Amino acid sequence: MSDILQDMKAVEALVAEGLDHARKLGVTGAEMAISRQTGISVSTRLGEVENIEFNKDGALGLTVFRGKAKGSASTSDLRPQAIREALEAADRIARLTSEDEAAGMAEPQMLALDYPDLDLYHPADLDPDQAILLAKRCEEAALAADPRITNSDGASFASHAGFKVYGNTAGMLGSYPSSRHSLSCVVIAKDGEQMERDYDYSIARRLGDLDDAALLGQSAARNTLARLNARKLGTMQVPVLFQADVATGLWGHLVGAISGGSLYRRSSFLLDSLGTRILPDFVEILEDPHVLGALASTPFDSEGVRTLKRNIVEGGVLQTYLLTSYSGRRLGMQTTGHAGGIHNWYVKGNGDDFAAMVKRLDRGLVVTELMGQGINMVTGDYSRGAAGYWVENGEIQYPVSEITIAGNLKDMMMGIGAIGSDLERRGGIHTGSVLIDRMTVAGD
Repeated sequence: MSDILQDMKAVEALVAEGLDHARKLGVTGAEMAISRQTGISVSTRLGEVENIEFNKDGALGLTVFRGKAKGSASTSDLRPQAIREALEAADRIARLTSEDEAAGMAEPQMLALDYPDLDLYHPADLDPDQAILLAKRCEEAALAADPRITNSDGASFASHAGFKVYGNTAGMLGSYPSSRHSLSCVVIAKDGEQMERDYDYSIARRLGDLDDAALLGQSAARNTLARLNARKLGTMQVPVLFQADVATGLWGHLVGAISGGSLYRRSSFLLDSLGTRILPDFVEILEDPHVLGALASTPFDSEGVRTLKRNIVEGGVLQTYLLTSYSGRRLGMQTTGHAGGIHNWYVKGNGDDFAAMVKRLDRGLVVTELMGQGINMVTGDYSRGAAGYWVENGEIQYPVSEITIAGNLKDMMMGIGAIGSDLERRGGIHTGSVLIDRMTVAGD
């Protein structure tokens, strides 16, 4: 623990020294950033250790500006001389590069010169034997859950801690440590000639917040068994309920569509949608980057811009795009602090738990897995392979697989009838299951 914090302070001092050198080069501006992590990853399969990896990685990225011309370089050698040489190489590139009117660092008034401690750092001092034991316990519980669990793709445990340092010549120099621990298990079930595979996983900032290893393994087994004896479906138009962990992908498409890069390239199905209704009026999406200990919390973005709590969607109306300094300038707008991604989205539901959402579905498809990338972000056309369960009279009847679901993302978003309270919390988007009133389902 102390080694990581000491390393962070040492790197912060090296970045400060490097920025001083950049100023001596006479550049218009310079910025330097590094995300470094160290930790252990182990995997087991059928009770045997497959891999033990110790990781320590993270290169220093450097960018310099001469006027509106930009040059970049990186180095994993953090000796002062190596950093100076990398800065000089980036400067040479900038001198040979054409100017871009949108290039440049974030505006000084947007920088996080002061920022909160978000309680992101909870390292675990585990030796390999302890890490292996967690993975083995998880897999053993899955294999023992039912005789039809006949094989395993293994269990994995990982524990990493690290830090981020960012500095620029406009006066920003910030850093913060963080940690992340994860446990997962994938098993295979067989019934007659049919075999199915499924999994479960847990991820947390604190080791103690991970799901119990045995319970996680049993959950992976249940998920796998539930897929056995799957059927196909004919072609029809029916309501579709996206299970919460799958629904995060739907909101991920919204993230892509309102991100500055897609907008200034005019490659989004939500062009010119700011201030317009893109979702039913009950939908609210709040972003809160400063939730203590949350997986997507951050005090500043990858450009050193302070992150802010903001409404993304209010009453179904899009309140903001997601912009970096560059994309903001291209659009004639200001950065929203989204260099590097989003920060803790909370999708407000109007529905109940998963069982109640299935009853509301009444007759249709529950989607638990999506496959393929059949999405056109320009038109919003959506077509993906899927698996899940067929529902009649508000009750799950049987598993289904080898089907395709199709629609248009604009129509799908406006066709959301309910969002459940069964929150998925293992990432940056917190959402319940999402019920869409009509999609095309194709199978046989």
